[in-house]
Amino acid sequence: MILDETANQIKLVGVQKISARKIAKEIGYTIGTLYNFFRDLDDLIMQLNGITLDRLHTHLNNVELNGTVEEQLTELADAYIAFTRNNLNLWNSVFEYRLVPGKEQPDWYQEKIELLLRLIEQVISPLFTHLDPKECHQSAWVLWCSFHGICTLSNAEKNNEIAMEQARTLSRMLIENYLSGLKPRIGEADSEPH
Repeated sequence: MILDETANQIKLVGVQKISARKIAKEIGYTIGTLYNFFRDLDDLIMQLNGITLDRLHTHLNNVELNGTVEEQLTELADAYIAFTRNNLNLWNSVFEYRLVPGKEQPDWYQEKIELLLRLIEQVISPLFTHLDPKECHQSAWVLWCSFHGICTLSNAEKNNEIAMEQARTLSRMLIENYLSGLKPRIGEADSEPH
């Protein structure tokens, strides 16, 4: 109930305006009762953000990937864009919410992000057979951060269709240019799996 109401509040007003008092009031709890289940507001929001990351992972993991590396990355990017647009405030919460100074993201939270990165790594790994495996991981991070930036900018657009089209166009340009930049290093013959 607490997580559901927190999600409802974030959907309505965004994470920056979230209030433990309002959450507790809406479900008929006191703030003290809320903190019997969660250490503090940071813990509550991190748990909810973890659920959002799990949902994103499931959404992306269910994408049927076919074709070249470029085509598969495009399919993942399209699914990422659709998820972020359809879950805008919950997705924003994952990236906008800042823990109080001195607190660090828990290990389990970082593991959820790594699972998402692995989806990209699996797609691009055939391009890195002759390169340091660390470069594949770094490339997955570059693509992830770039998709995030594209979605952030596009989601500022109020019109849903325009926002999604902008994000798709920019993502395709990113993927095409990024893979073109890799070709001299990996060799044209190895640029796609056989």
